[in-house]
Amino acid sequence: MGCIIEEVLGMGNNMREEVIIKTSIIGIIANVFLVIFKALIGFLSNSIAIILDAVNNLSDALSSIITIIGTKLASKAPDKKHPLGHGRIEYLSAMIIAALVLYAGITSAIESINKIINPEKAEYTAVTIIIISAAVVVKLILGIYVKKQGKKVNSGALVASGTDALFDAVISISVLASAIVFITTGISLEAYVGVIISLVIIKSGIDMMKDTLSEILGKRVDRQIMQDIKATICEEEEVFGAYDLILHDYGPDKYVASVHVEISDTLTARQIDVLARSIANRVYQKHNVLMAGVGIYAVNTTDEEIIELRKKVSAVAMSFDGVLQTHGFYVDDEKKAIFMDVIIDYEIADRKGLVEKINQRLSELKPEYEWNVTLDIDF
Repeated sequence: MGCIIEEVLGMGNNMREEVIIKTSIIGIIANVFLVIFKALIGFLSNSIAIILDAVNNLSDALSSIITIIGTKLASKAPDKKHPLGHGRIEYLSAMIIAALVLYAGITSAIESINKIINPEKAEYTAVTIIIISAAVVVKLILGIYVKKQGKKVNSGALVASGTDALFDAVISISVLASAIVFITTGISLEAYVGVIISLVIIKSGIDMMKDTLSEILGKRVDRQIMQDIKATICEEEEVFGAYDLILHDYGPDKYVASVHVEISDTLTARQIDVLARSIANRVYQKHNVLMAGVGIYAVNTTDEEIIELRKKVSAVAMSFDGVLQTHGFYVDDEKKAIFMDVIIDYEIADRKGLVEKINQRLSELKPEYEWNVTLDIDF
C-alpha cells in the first residue's frame, strides 16, 4: 500500500507535468509578443483600450509563470510534514492567478473611467487595425490549443487559461470595432470599450476565485466518476452494493477514497481481508484512486424472514418524500436491534425530523426490536 500512496500522491505524472509546462511556456511567449506590440500601438495611437488589452495579456503571461511554479511545487514527493503530498498547491496557485486577474481588472476600470472624465483623442491607422487583427488570430489559436491541452491532462489552470485567451480574442475584436468606428465616423468609443473590458476582466477574476475556493473547500466530485468507481467495486462477486464513497481531493487526479460495501454476514475475517485488498487493487488499477479504507455493512443472508423484512423496510422508507436511498440494513437478533442508513435530499428542510418519522413508522413493523435509522450523507 505504501508504494501505491507514493504513486498516487507522490511525484505525479511526469507526462502531465511536461504538457502543462510546455503549454504554459508557449502561452508566455505568445502573450509577451502580444504585450509588446499592443503596448507600442496603444501608446502611439494614444488608445487606452489597446493599452488595457496589452495589460490583460501581461497578466496572462504572469498567470502562465505561476502555473509552471505551482505545477513544479505540486509534483514534489510526500514528506514528513506533508505525508499526503503537495498536490493542492495547484489550487493555491490558481487562487493567486485569480487575484492578479481581479487586480488587473480593477486598475483597468479606474484608468478607463478617468479617460471618460478627461478624454484624450486617439489616433488609429491602417497599421493599427492590421496589428489588432493579427492579435485576434493569435489569441484564438492560443486559446484553442491551451484549452485542448488542459482538458487532455485534466489541468484546471490550463483550461481556465485557454478559455480566458478565447475571451481575450472577443475583447480584442471589440477594441478593433471601436477603432474602425473612430476611423469611419470620428466617434471615440475606446474609453467606454476600456470600461467594458475591465468589467469582463473583473468578472473573470471573480469566477476563477469562486471555482478555486470551491476546490479548496471540497466540492462534490463528478457523479459519473463516483458511479464508475462503485461499478468497479461491485464487480467483486462477494459485494452486494457499494455506498458512502468519499473521494478526498489532494490535487488534480490525486484522490484518496473510502467506501462501505454490503457483503454476506457469513464471510470470515480472512475472506473480508482478501476482499478489501482486492477492491483496493482493482480501483487503483482502473481509476488510479487510492482506496484507503473499506468499511463493511453485513447483510443477513441466511434468514428468509429477515430477507423479506429488508424488502418491506426499504419500500416503507422510500415511500417518504425526499428519501433518495436506503442501505446498511442489518438485524441483530441477539441484541434485538435493527440498523439502517437513509440518504435524504438536501432540499428537505428538516432532514433529522424526517429520519425520526421514518424510525417511528418502521418500529411498527417489529416493535419488539430497537430501531436505529441513521441519516447518512449524500456524497
